[in-house]
Amino acid sequence: MRRHALPLYTLMAGALAVVLAAALSITLTSRPAWAATVLVQAESFAAQSGVVVEATADTGGGQNAAYLADGDWMRFDGVDLGAAGPLTVSARVASATGTGTVELRTGSPTGPLLAGLPVSSTGGWQNWATRTADVATHPTGPQTVFALLRGSTPGDFVNINWFSFGSGDGGTPGWVAVDQAAWNAQLARFRAMTPAAVPAGTVRVPEFNATCTYSHSEPDDPIVVPGLPGASHMHSFFGNRSTDAFTTPQSLRAHTGTSCTPAEDLSAYWIPTLYEGGRAVEPEGVIVYYGSRLPDPSATVPFPQGFRMIAGNAKSQVPTPAGSVNQFFCAGEGGEIGRSADGNWPVCAPTAKLVYQLLFPDCWDGKHLDSPDHKSHVAFTYNGTCGGDHPIAIPSVSFVIGYPTSGGAAGFSLSSGLASSIHGDFFNAWDDAALGQRVKDCITQRAKCNSAGTF
Repeated sequence: MRRHALPLYTLMAGALAVVLAAALSITLTSRPAWAATVLVQAESFAAQSGVVVEATADTGGGQNAAYLADGDWMRFDGVDLGAAGPLTVSARVASATGTGTVELRTGSPTGPLLAGLPVSSTGGWQNWATRTADVATHPTGPQTVFALLRGSTPGDFVNINWFSFGSGDGGTPGWVAVDQAAWNAQLARFRAMTPAAVPAGTVRVPEFNATCTYSHSEPDDPIVVPGLPGASHMHSFFGNRSTDAFTTPQSLRAHTGTSCTPAEDLSAYWIPTLYEGGRAVEPEGVIVYYGSRLPDPSATVPFPQGFRMIAGNAKSQVPTPAGSVNQFFCAGEGGEIGRSADGNWPVCAPTAKLVYQLLFPDCWDGKHLDSPDHKSHVAFTYNGTCGGDHPIAIPSVSFVIGYPTSGGAAGFSLSSGLASSIHGDFFNAWDDAALGQRVKDCITQRAKCNSAGTF
């Protein structure tokens, strides 16, 4: 018997200045140049038999393929198995009762066996564990891969969150290692920079910024679901105008069109789309602040090329009454004059606008450009320091997002759900010299700079 499914779950410039304090059927076309491991979301099948998709009650959210029983299968097109040599194959699975095997086959459900991943109880349908197999020989390049389910007990026996296909070089699924040689060279250039003299009267706050406008919207997320167009809820993008599901560090650097100032910032930034009365309300202005919350910011270093991270939680669906932590607020004369009927959103005076400020982690492990949950490679400062597994101080990034609306009793919604689900993504593609000089001049010297990087 099938289990019951889980429930699927800018401001005007003056106002900003006061705020410092789809479709699941896809084809995977290529291995991203920056990825040592190809990560394939289980729900992104091109065809299937006996599969149901449900929300994943787990960190990072997303969906999983569920209600999988003996004989069910999923087809994934264009999975790049890389060059000849050892291959590590993994699947993230959950099981409450059954046992069986996930057979990965190439070409057809009865084609050559690539790997067999055993499944046993993990203690619940949303209690996840990773099963791994090493493959000595395998077909190379893009392949059609079938996941065939073989259950040894009656009924459903497994849910699957994702598959990964690694090069066998020790890379862990979802972790993207920094190129240490390139990073060391970038650090050496940064340390050799001469800081600019700080004029008398400069505000001594460690800060510079990029001022941005809305660029475009797509149901894409090149960090969470790279290479899967339409697999995300709708996002509003600002910064690099080329950003889509197939974005890589190389593609960002190759496309010089940006909705941000300065032009040297080719980074991609995005947030869930805001809706009012069913109509998308796009930001009229976003300031991306780069600063430091350390008592001594002099240890701060720039981001490496290709660095990315996420702040907030798209899975959070809780009420946000007045006084809630990290809530939307009103900026401008008159401020907040009430709350929406559901209490989750502020109602602003006609002379004020809806605003949100999103803060990102500011400590880094120094080893990875990304992590499986897009958060584990970074952390927030603790007691004013970066240490432990995240010893490297990086700029504290903050989005200040302004919307051209004052709101009303009906409130708003996000493409990700309630106000509590607000989140943001940062994919670094700054010019190294421009970013490094700003960190050297503005952050390490504790001096307030503008978008041009000057005092």
